[in-house]
Amino acid sequence: MNEKYFQTLKSAETEDWLDFHVIRPICYYCARMFAFLHVHPNTVTILSMIVGAGSAAYFAHGSWYYEGSAGLWCNVIAICLLMIADILDCTDGQLARMTGQKSRLGRILDGVAGFVWFIPIYVAFVYRFYLHHDIEFDLLGISDTTQNVWIATAAVTLLALLSGAVCMAGQTRLADYYIQVHLFFLKGEKGSELDNSQKQRELYEKMPWKGHLAEKIFQYSYIGYTEKQEAVTPQFQRLLEKLRTKYGSLDSIPQQVRDDIHRQSLPLMTWNGLLTFNFRSFWMFLFCLIDVPVANFLFEIIAMSLLARYINHRHETFCRNIAEGLDGANHSSDK
Repeated sequence: MNEKYFQTLKSAETEDWLDFHVIRPICYYCARMFAFLHVHPNTVTILSMIVGAGSAAYFAHGSWYYEGSAGLWCNVIAICLLMIADILDCTDGQLARMTGQKSRLGRILDGVAGFVWFIPIYVAFVYRFYLHHDIEFDLLGISDTTQNVWIATAAVTLLALLSGAVCMAGQTRLADYYIQVHLFFLKGEKGSELDNSQKQRELYEKMPWKGHLAEKIFQYSYIGYTEKQEAVTPQFQRLLEKLRTKYGSLDSIPQQVRDDIHRQSLPLMTWNGLLTFNFRSFWMFLFCLIDVPVANFLFEIIAMSLLARYINHRHETFCRNIAEGLDGANHSSDK
């Protein structure tokens, strides 16, 4: 790809192999098309939401085991729609960087898109389990009675809530934050979208309601989004505060310190990429095609939560070590 393509990426370091070599090049040509048609990036984001949410109607169907070739094709269509939604979701950012149409609302909408997809998809999975549960019931030795179906569906609903609203939401929120942290120390403030809740609250309070109703509502939700990111990264927040205190502002951090943080963050980007769409969607597609989508909830709750915890632990550990190193340097200079 040419230099113009690379200019539309946040950074090659934060892209996984599939994104960098397949998805992003496709998105680049989509972005060029939308730029030629003068389509705004936010319009592309909204289109991705509609397509992604629409896939839920097809995910609600059982695959080959329950509905034969018709069910299999419904699942294939659902997978294709969600992949198109992901391509559109990636395209909006590249289009914004290509045309200089980056906006705070666009940043917020981009973070919301995944939730707009997966809420109806997870509801569809619960409905699908209600209709098609022979595999799970046979595996657990449960009789297929009306009472058992309702009890099991209620349990699966709780799993869906835990998987989506707690686990997946937290995992993708953490992955997004670590990408922005990495970009901040690689490219500086202008090259990243590292936000903090205090600044977001100030923007919300200054924003008038008149003429900005939708943006103000999204901005309020974004305050909670950033607060949750900060709550699970206390050692990184401590490091930021020490860097502000020592150097006056984050813009004044010496390049040597930036390089040290970047060097320790870089290996985690590979692991962090597993928390994003490609890896998790592969497993979701597989579970749907073999007719046990409820297994996707368990995968999110157990395997992906362990992965997120591992990434968080490693990131917090090196942040704590660097912060302690700054303390040691301060003590040496005092002497």
